[in-house]
Amino acid sequence: MARVTIVSESEVAQMRISTLEEACKRIKEWEEKVAELEVENEKLRARNFGGRKKHDDTWMSAYNDFILKYERGMTIMEIVAEGNVSRRTAYRYLEYYKGLQDQVNETNSVRM
Repeated sequence: MARVTIVSESEVAQMRISTLEEACKRIKEWEEKVAELEVENEKLRARNFGGRKKHDDTWMSAYNDFILKYERGMTIMEIVAEGNVSRRTAYRYLEYYKGLQDQVNETNSVRM
């Protein structure tokens, strides 16, 4: 649906530019407005939407600790017993690890 804006004659007269100085002034005003909108846009893009952040630095650190222990032969329950990760998260990490291993195996089988 098209939006119709009604503008008065005085507003039209204000919008008309008759000199180069007025044009430069108007351009500067619009450039400042654009800069303000870019800052606002950047703030909106950077806002936190909550929820679990997958694969950020904290996640990768905890995941790598889990994998080191798992590859050394510790069981899931032994890793959980240390208290650094919940049982659900440990199984999540294990599932992710196995998915990566499957990808590596597929890649190696394709190369042969």
